[in-house]
Amino acid sequence: MSKLAFGCLMLMCAVIGVCGQSLKPSSPVVAEADGFAIIPNAAFPPDKKRIYRAVYDSTKFAKDPSVLVPALNNAGSELNTLYVSGVPLANAKFTVVFHGASVDGILDDAHYRAKFGIANPNLKAIASMKKAGVEFYVCGQFLISENIDPKTLTPDVKVASDALIVLMALQNDGYALMSY
Repeated sequence: MSKLAFGCLMLMCAVIGVCGQSLKPSSPVVAEADGFAIIPNAAFPPDKKRIYRAVYDSTKFAKDPSVLVPALNNAGSELNTLYVSGVPLANAKFTVVFHGASVDGILDDAHYRAKFGIANPNLKAIASMKKAGVEFYVCGQFLISENIDPKTLTPDVKVASDALIVLMALQNDGYALMSY
């Protein structure tokens, strides 16, 4: 057997060894979002001492109104990741900024039901994330341009003057931009 073939065989065994374990993702902070499973000996695991700053630019609505808006799922998933990895939630400085199609995801339950015929799945995730310290903003300019009454939205989201101002300011303050 060549060295290359032996190396490939060893790599496959390592992958099978990790994949063969019962790795079950966990969602202890935001149950509605994707979970996280610790990968043994993974490169670049979350650092318990690091402060994680991210601003989630939420413009897309879910393909199915019964699932979370992509930005909420991703922000919630990262909160789950940090918590499962032993990173204090105080080290997660996350903000979600809604504009465009994603604004439908922050409609209050009555208006969401009227539009989609089901309860808004995003509201519970937003409440969980807010408890974890996440801040939420919606673009006031978008609301004006689309004639959306802020009273139809969840009160957990604050109306900002402009989404792009929030995004620029937070990036200037060292927040990583995550676009969904």
